Amino acid sequence: MARAARATKITRISTDRPTKVTLDDADRRIIEMLQEDGRRSYGSMAEVVALSETAVRRRVQRLRDSGALQIVAVTDPLQLGFNREAMLGIRVHGDVREVATEIASINEAVYVVLCAGSFDILVELLTEDDDHLVHVLNDQIRAVPGVTEVETFVYLKLAKQTYAWGTR
Repeated sequence: MARAARATKITRISTDRPTKVTLDDADRRIIEMLQEDGRRSYGSMAEVVALSETAVRRRVQRLRDSGALQIVAVTDPLQLGFNREAMLGIRVHGDVREVATEIASINEAVYVVLCAGSFDILVELLTEDDDHLVHVLNDQIRAVPGVTEVETFVYLKLAKQTYAWGTR
C-alpha cells in the first residue's frame, strides 16, 4: 500500500531570510476562514471578504506559492495511537545545523528548531508509547554524531495548541 504524503515542511538551514509576505485585511480574513475550515469554498469566502471567487482563489494560490500558507489536515495524535509526546532539549558539539538536519530526518521528530539558550536544539517527538520513545531516544537521537546531552520533557497533558497566530 502506498504511503500517503505527510504534511511536513523541512526548511533548509541557511543564513538567508525568507521573503516576507505582506498581508492585507482580506488576506488575513481568508487565512482565518481556512484555519476554521480548510475545505471552505472560495465562493463562501468571497462573500465574506467582498471579492470575487477568482480573486480569493488567486490570493490563496499566491500565499501557497510563497510558502506562507499550507492547507493540511490536523489530527489528534492520541486518537491515532500516538500516546507519548515529548520535548527534547539537545546540546551539541560541532555544527548544530548538521545535527538538526540529521534529527529532522527521523520520522518521530515532528518539530525541530535551532535555538539559543541552555539547549542548541529543541525537538518534539511523537511516539506510540514509552517503549517506542526509549527506542527513538537511545537508538536514533543519541546515535547522531555531535549530540552530547539530551534532556527529555514528557508531556502529561496538552493545555493549548493553536494555529491561529498566522493572522496577528
